[in-house]
Amino acid sequence: MGPHRFSLLPPCPWVAAVLCLLALAAALDFGYHHAEELEAYLREVHAAHPALTHLHSIGRSVEGRDLWVLVLGRFPTQHKIGIPEFKYVANMHGDETVGREILLHLIDYLVTSYGRDPNITKLLNNTRIHIMPTMNPDGFEATKNNNVTIQPETRAVMNWIKNETFVLSANLHGGALVASYTFDNGNSGYSRSPDDDVFIHLAKTYSFNHASMYKGTGCDSRQTFPDGITNGYSWYQLEGGMQDYNYVWGQCFEITLELSCCKYPPADQLEKFWTDNKVALVEYIKQVHLGVKGQVTDRNGNPIPNAIVEAQGRSHVCPYRTNAHGEYFLLLLPGKYVINATVPGFKSMLKTVEIPDNTANFNALKQDFSFSEASIRTRPASCPKVPLYQGLERSSAAVKPTLHLLVLMAASDSAVQIKSGMM
Repeated sequence: MGPHRFSLLPPCPWVAAVLCLLALAAALDFGYHHAEELEAYLREVHAAHPALTHLHSIGRSVEGRDLWVLVLGRFPTQHKIGIPEFKYVANMHGDETVGREILLHLIDYLVTSYGRDPNITKLLNNTRIHIMPTMNPDGFEATKNNNVTIQPETRAVMNWIKNETFVLSANLHGGALVASYTFDNGNSGYSRSPDDDVFIHLAKTYSFNHASMYKGTGCDSRQTFPDGITNGYSWYQLEGGMQDYNYVWGQCFEITLELSCCKYPPADQLEKFWTDNKVALVEYIKQVHLGVKGQVTDRNGNPIPNAIVEAQGRSHVCPYRTNAHGEYFLLLLPGKYVINATVPGFKSMLKTVEIPDNTANFNALKQDFSFSEASIRTRPASCPKVPLYQGLERSSAAVKPTLHLLVLMAASDSAVQIKSGMM
């Protein structure tokens, strides 16, 4: 391993060495950080901020490299009831490198701003943020394009999605300058999801807080994206995409962020990429506090897992269900909604809510449900092996079930395909 591209501040006297390590964050430069440097940096950040961060590997790559995730927040080691889970993932393709580096700088910005910047402090106190700088460490080291993710990495990320209660996510790519949203798969024109209004808002939140994405000029005169956003299928069709997988089977709203026309730009351009994306990265995280959240419990206050909770008129392909704590999170724009909670085998409970914009307060509207007759021993609601898209097809060109997407649901050896900025 070569010399680190980062360094700590000048050494403290030996009598205060331990306290110094805990108090200081690694100073990160603007350069490319290979696997050993990336791991060393993440370890030093965690050592300097042990109460604010949790570093763990969700699996290993084909060549045996760890898939590192740094978790940041007031409760970094475990999920806390009422606190939503957010994730950023980058470097899905080995040669799409900008996202990898700006996520390292986002980590640096968050840990050094905590306790100093009131907004960042509130964000971290009320959000559990997971950052995976590279999902394809082997590809980065080889600096070659991998249009299909290597199997162990894909399996590890799918298990990660299954084991956490992710609410909002973004996947960082290169090769274009646009925020793309679900659905990627469809049958013609515009492939609309039941939450299309929310996805448009999420994409615009990023593009309008980016230095230039909102202009929609793309990377050349042949490519334009109004407001810097696009429906995935309207751009080009993709079966088995990661953002669709998150939304359909992970109960997590995800968009794809294409951040650079050049996939692997010179290192001297990285500082500008960070500056262009800094505000957008933070503002996008705040959107995890949109909408409504709460718990479903029985008459004794015990949580009921696997209860179906959805807004009327927004039925999902695979019903959105409560987690092991009886929690649900629904991303919804401000307005009036009827929330339908159903415990399989019992009568549904409906509640009308007026949802404000609470993103600035870092706390979505809270609406609990208590079932006096229901048992906590409920069976999971059936999720169709063949997605039921009929209702979606009536509204627009919706996704169709595909063998590739169904294989993903079964978590087989097939890999998840990810948009890679192809034109």
